[in-house]
Amino acid sequence: MDRKKIIWAVISLLLAGLTVYAITSRSQEFSLTMLCQFVVEAKKGWLVLAVISMFGFIFFEGMALVRVGKRLGYSRSVQEGIEYGAADVYFSAITPSATGGQPASAYFMLKDKMPGSAVTASLLINLVMYTAALLTLGACAMVFGFPVFLKFSLVSRAFIGVGCLVLLGFGIMFYLLLRKAELLERIANWFLHLLERMHMVRRAKKRREKLEHAMQEFGECSKIILGKGHILLELFFWNVMQRLSQLAVSMFLFLATGRDMRDALHVLTIQCFVALGSNCAPIPGAMGVADYMMIDGLRQVLGKSEVVNMELLCRGVTFYGSVVCGLVIVVIGYIRRKVKER
Repeated sequence: MDRKKIIWAVISLLLAGLTVYAITSRSQEFSLTMLCQFVVEAKKGWLVLAVISMFGFIFFEGMALVRVGKRLGYSRSVQEGIEYGAADVYFSAITPSATGGQPASAYFMLKDKMPGSAVTASLLINLVMYTAALLTLGACAMVFGFPVFLKFSLVSRAFIGVGCLVLLGFGIMFYLLLRKAELLERIANWFLHLLERMHMVRRAKKRREKLEHAMQEFGECSKIILGKGHILLELFFWNVMQRLSQLAVSMFLFLATGRDMRDALHVLTIQCFVALGSNCAPIPGAMGVADYMMIDGLRQVLGKSEVVNMELLCRGVTFYGSVVCGLVIVVIGYIRRKVKER
């Protein structure tokens, strides 16, 4: 982990602490004893399902990357796929706008002897499908849960609108980069030229030749992916499962507290809108924004004394739980590769 990642990890930790403090200090109903009692009295079967669902967020992304890699002729194990997914989840959580996730996944994929062109194509198409999955689920939530959307505050509804626009913009950009290999090559050449003028790279001519060769391979990989509809459908399926597993955590936690399925599905819809709106903020994990929206949404189904406890529980398992789980898997995967190299 380089210095920048360490700095952002510290900033993320501070933001998390400040967010939790801001939520709890402004709530007269919150107490640590009440939260602990909340967990102790919960139905353990639903809690177990919530934790499994949280892990599914990592697992299903790994499966998507493994499957697209296999379609390109590079078979990798499920264990390696889980490590790719964990790297994305962890580093996305500690870097602004989730910019560190894809490079971290690429690091492990390159270590496993996948060509750079195949890695780039796999990650780009997965980003497109990841975005498409959330927008699709968001559209379903809007159609079947529009009254839920209307009950959000004006600020939260603005966050959801901006988040949708950001997702749509990124989805179109990633698709164009995948579809137009020459566009990606121009961007890479521009950066190479900039680094050359800043005297930060040597042998620029040789690097351009390597880049041209890599872009040819990338173009072939993208044609394979985009030329077969069943690959795209399979990737879309894995990404929908990934998104659903993350959203379902709050539903299972709600059921664990003794609520009925109708209220649990209401919370699932709320969580879907929160996931859309959280994309509007270039903050690690959308800390602050996601918490505000979750509290705003939970007020629709919970009493004032229960909102903060449930928000902290849902956020704790959904976000912080997946980050800790991702970190453990990343460390194990890194050590495993180092031992294998030696």
